[in-house]
Amino acid sequence: MRNFNATEVGQLYQQHTEDTGQVFTNEAIQTAFDLTQGQPWLVNALAKEVVEEMVTDINVAITPEHIFKAKEILIARQDTHLDSLAEKLREPRVKAIIEPMLAGEALGDTPSDDRQYLIDLGLLRRDPEGGLVIANPIYREVIPRVLVQGTQDSLPHISPSWLTKSGELNIDALLQAFLAFWRQHGEPLLGSAVYHEIAPHLVLMAFLHRVVNGGGTLEREYAIGRDRMDLCLRYGKITLGIELKVWRDKKKDPLEAGLEQLDAYLARLGEDFGWLVIFDRRSNALPLESRLTTQITTTKNGRSVTVVRG
Repeated sequence: MRNFNATEVGQLYQQHTEDTGQVFTNEAIQTAFDLTQGQPWLVNALAKEVVEEMVTDINVAITPEHIFKAKEILIARQDTHLDSLAEKLREPRVKAIIEPMLAGEALGDTPSDDRQYLIDLGLLRRDPEGGLVIANPIYREVIPRVLVQGTQDSLPHISPSWLTKSGELNIDALLQAFLAFWRQHGEPLLGSAVYHEIAPHLVLMAFLHRVVNGGGTLEREYAIGRDRMDLCLRYGKITLGIELKVWRDKKKDPLEAGLEQLDAYLARLGEDFGWLVIFDRRSNALPLESRLTTQITTTKNGRSVTVVRG
């Protein structure tokens, strides 16, 4: 079955309204389409979760907030459809394309049949503006969450030293907790990552998942050719933008490009402070104890950045 367009999603949800009288607001319908890009299973699963579990009072209209909450529930629950996607991610020809996308690198010489295979699976789509992209925002969220599960299961117990007595996030304490974690567990955990080339990204995300499990969210942005992954950690009143870069052999120090890219990302988030995390994966990199450092610098537009090298 092909994907629905936005009008068809509205028509599908209107059938529920006609049967029960419960209204999906136009904003909720648009949100559902934006999150799913019309993928039929996801369109139906979102609506089912909302009307059967979350908002059973038919006098209550469905809003975008309900749709977003249902999205989080579906992802966390890993229903059969999403679980089957997780299995596909381990296939070598799938990994060969998804791994560089997560790292923000160019695909390189991948067979056209393999690229078409991922499109046929519904994992990818061709963007009208050019290039391959993850098929929809829900899959974009599911993919890294699935890949980080093995690393999460390998994590040691971590006390939430980043929280104040009132339960708020302390950014400085979070930084110190991450540095201590990376110093002790970072490199040993790299082997637990199913995608070796982005192992540092997955280990960091596993750590941050421990942080947000206390009541926050972790959002990710990545795309072919951007040479980075952006993370947005939200916890209470705190929003922390994080940019991940990898320093590889025969490449120059990514500091300058990273600061410029993070500056633009923070501008989109409306924030004036963030982290730039640079993982040194060069064959001649110094031992971790010597290279694990932090420094505070400022972008060209005056935003404060803590640069973490590990």
